[in-house]
Amino acid sequence: MPHKPFIRTLRAQWLGQRLRVLREQRGLTLKLVAEHLQRDTSALGRYERADWPIRKGDVVALLDLYGFHDAAERARLLALAEEVWRTDRWDEDYGDVVDSSFIQYPWLESRAEKICSYNTMLLPGLMQTRNYAEAVIRNAEPPDAPAGTINRWVELRLERQRVLDGDTWIEAILDETVLRRLVGGPTIMREQLSHLHQLAPRPNVVLRVLPSSTPLHAGMDGSFTLFRLPKPYPAVAYLESLGGRLYVEAPKSMRFVDAYDRLGAVALSPGESRRLIESILKELS
Repeated sequence: MPHKPFIRTLRAQWLGQRLRVLREQRGLTLKLVAEHLQRDTSALGRYERADWPIRKGDVVALLDLYGFHDAAERARLLALAEEVWRTDRWDEDYGDVVDSSFIQYPWLESRAEKICSYNTMLLPGLMQTRNYAEAVIRNAEPPDAPAGTINRWVELRLERQRVLDGDTWIEAILDETVLRRLVGGPTIMREQLSHLHQLAPRPNVVLRVLPSSTPLHAGMDGSFTLFRLPKPYPAVAYLESLGGRLYVEAPKSMRFVDAYDRLGAVALSPGESRRLIESILKELS
């Protein structure tokens, strides 16, 4: 009976990328490292690509070879090496060793070939104007949050929007109520809807609206983002709530792929969606 292939988990991908970055920072080739560890060059390549799980002992040897002695980061990488097969949530499972920021949302954005989102409450961060983003972030932060903290979060969100200028395909299905929610007031919302109207014609942007009149549909459980990574890496879904952040990997992520496809089947076309945005914008004028 043939062996089942190793699922390229986020943990394995993140660990492989970190090891590759450390190797390249030292100016070492895979061949030189393989000779030092007495390993096959192709095996080390598979570790870095997350094609195959690396053993903890090899991680220790690599970190020593690369002269990487930061105690906290070593502890995180070694803990990760023990769990490369896991595909469940990141937050709360590791305490102070590895937290949910270890796999970061921007990291997934930068790796994805296509970013698909279904939004029921707010616009996706990649499509928010500065004023809209600031209003959302202020609402999420404590009332006494320093202005500097708010500004840093806003700048991070705007920095992430550079992905719009690349080759990444950005697709969003918006519940109609998202367009009608007066985030920050009428002036900010008019600016935001105008921005959406300008984004819609971009060749790498697909914007569709799910009418509020739509009855029961595949998105009744709420918003989610779907990162479609380059082959052979499987899709990853992301959800956020008051209970924390959750990354869903294969094979469970296929449920979100199916839900998104079903939502697309009942959403308005891009042209119809743009006309609806125009009509709501006129209502606010």
